[in-house]
Amino acid sequence: MSGIIEERMTELEIKLTFVDHTVRALGDADAAQSVRMAALERTVRDLRRELASLRLDQADDPHDEPPPPHY
Repeated sequence: MSGIIEERMTELEIKLTFVDHTVRALGDADAAQSVRMAALERTVRDLRRELASLRLDQADDPHDEPPPPHY
C-alpha cells in the first residue's frame, strides 16, 4: 500500500512543479504586458497632445486672413 501512496505523492509533486512553473510564467508575462501597456498608453497620450497642438496651429482665425482678390 505504501508503494501506491509514494507513487501518487510523486505524481502530485510533479504536477505541482508544473503548476508552479506555469504560475511563474504567467506572472512574468503579466508583468511584461503591463510594461508594454504603460508604454503604449504614454505613446497614445503623447500623440493626442501632438494632434491637438497641430489642430490648434492650423486653426487660424478667419478674421486674420486677407480678403479675396476680387474685393
